[in-house]
Amino acid sequence: MSRLNPRQKEAVEYISGPLLVLAGAGSGKTSVITRKIAYLINQCGIEARNIAAVTFTNKASREMKERVTSLLEGKNAKGLTVATFHNLGLTIIKREYKTLGFKPGFSIFDDQDTKALLKDLMLHHNEDTDQVDFVQNQISNWKNEMLTPEEALVQAQLPQDILAARAYEVYEQHLRAYNAVDFDDLILVPVRLFTEHPNVLERWQNRLRYLLVDEYQDTNLSQYRLVKLLVGHRGALTVVGDDDQSIYAWRGARPENLNQLEQDYPSLKVVKLEQNYRSTSRILKAANTLIANNPHVYEKTLWSEMGMGDPIRVIHTKNEDGECERIAMEITDLHLRNGVQFRDMAILYRGNFQARLLEMKLQHFQVPYKLNGGTSFFARAEIKDLMGYLKVLVNPDDDNAFLRIINLPRREIGPSTLQKLGQYSVDRQISMFNACSELGLEQAMPANAVERLRRFCDWMQHIYRQCHSGDPIAAINEMIRDIDYEGWIAQNSSSEAMAEKRMQNVWFLMDSLKATLERLQEDDPDAGIQEAINRLMLIDMLDRQEEEDDSNRVQLMTLHASKGLEFPHVFLMGMEEELLPHRNSIETDNIEEERRLAYVGITRAKQCLTITLAKQRKQYGEVMDCMPSRFLDELPPEDLEVEGSGEKCQVQNQKKGQATLSSLKGLFD
Repeated sequence: MSRLNPRQKEAVEYISGPLLVLAGAGSGKTSVITRKIAYLINQCGIEARNIAAVTFTNKASREMKERVTSLLEGKNAKGLTVATFHNLGLTIIKREYKTLGFKPGFSIFDDQDTKALLKDLMLHHNEDTDQVDFVQNQISNWKNEMLTPEEALVQAQLPQDILAARAYEVYEQHLRAYNAVDFDDLILVPVRLFTEHPNVLERWQNRLRYLLVDEYQDTNLSQYRLVKLLVGHRGALTVVGDDDQSIYAWRGARPENLNQLEQDYPSLKVVKLEQNYRSTSRILKAANTLIANNPHVYEKTLWSEMGMGDPIRVIHTKNEDGECERIAMEITDLHLRNGVQFRDMAILYRGNFQARLLEMKLQHFQVPYKLNGGTSFFARAEIKDLMGYLKVLVNPDDDNAFLRIINLPRREIGPSTLQKLGQYSVDRQISMFNACSELGLEQAMPANAVERLRRFCDWMQHIYRQCHSGDPIAAINEMIRDIDYEGWIAQNSSSEAMAEKRMQNVWFLMDSLKATLERLQEDDPDAGIQEAINRLMLIDMLDRQEEEDDSNRVQLMTLHASKGLEFPHVFLMGMEEELLPHRNSIETDNIEEERRLAYVGITRAKQCLTITLAKQRKQYGEVMDCMPSRFLDELPPEDLEVEGSGEKCQVQNQKKGQATLSSLKGLFD
């Protein structure tokens, strides 16, 4: 506690009622949450099992739990819930599955599963599958807004909305038939459960005596309602948030949830964390001046004791080629002349398309980089294959997973056999897996096809029994050997090295499954392979870019992806109208969120901030003139060092570039 500043200490010690901690960028909010949990346990006598802290990513919850555990002695942290919203929802569904009408071993559909099911349903109803992405996003939005398929259909007016609403209804029917939930259901289903079953809600309210919520400005309607239901009238709640960093409205986040707190809890106390421990005073001054153009319910001003620091550089370039080349040169210069490590530099941009040319320039200058937003581990074919087997293992009703694995590797089970099996299962209203064991199936297809299907299902049931009567990890390893998956990979890979790499991914997944099972059994000795598989499925769905990368590389990422991170040197590129702010935001008059996005970008910088923009960009093969972003006019001019904005600046810019190149050549010589 001695390491906290007065405002942080006040936030930790206040437990008399609901509390909003308005935490500016870099103000030490995680320290407040972790120390408050320790304070509740050590000083207030609340047991760890009666406390829940909720955040948005696995990485954040993992770090938070590690920090809390380090502050507590012995077994004081046993039973503490530090989880994402979706993990908390999964725990509730798992405990209450009977009341919800689920069978044990329900599946969780990820984005790809959902898309595949919707595509099949739309094909079956002769709908245009080009609309599948729109339909999927619309259903997700409706679920986040707590709308049923019937309510969505009443609201729908445009033809594509009516199409999505009808697809929503059939999709929900199939999800239930598959004994499955999708990602959005992990919040929606608990909220409906608590609303419709007050006795279940009361049991959970008694179990969770204190709730802490991180990044509250990013909550959507269903998450907001889940928090409100769990807290009830007790008001034992601390939420931490920053309305200036709300940048996820496009995926349902409602910054107004922060403002709603005063209506929901009239006795709400507000504590502002305004001291920043990350950035220089000049960077904070620029951020404060920019964000002051947005309306605020709660005013706050970030300040720092880290000195004024260097001016903010604004570099105008001729075109996007010149912009990317200048950034690559600046990074090379910082590394060679000033000894700045590549890992201490980041390039932030509004859209992923901006990274394409940037990558080429960095490669040309031999600058190592990491592009955030690459192929997800769980999106790799070999991982999807194995996860398909695991899904069927814990939930034989999952037809999507069954169809993925039934002929992988080849089992001479052709499409006509699967079509007949599918029709039979629909007529009987059972899953394809269960249909295989019915005597009536022999009337629907040839005996040899039935024999092959039953051989597969009998073998899967054998693996299932091995999982529950012995060592489940050994049983799954046996399953991988039985199907000779390594041989299948070798036959379907471009080279031996690629095949080896793909099998390493498979064994890494098995190691992760084993570690997940061991962690679950520490808190719940009765936890089994079914829970471990469901937790593993959530890892990728929640936060696809969590892997730590300790190598010495420049970080490339979108402004959205940069939230929560910090770097000594930041390059914020493309500061132009129709890019930042984005054209869509200008057309829909939603400049405030774009300003918050620029604010997030500025406050990632610890020591040096460089902003770049181009006078021209190529769009659809045509060269277009670009206007500087309005946000540049909202920065304090006395703190900016501008290059290249006029003829005089252009000459200075060229001289500076020549000097940089000369000095770099000198270093190499």
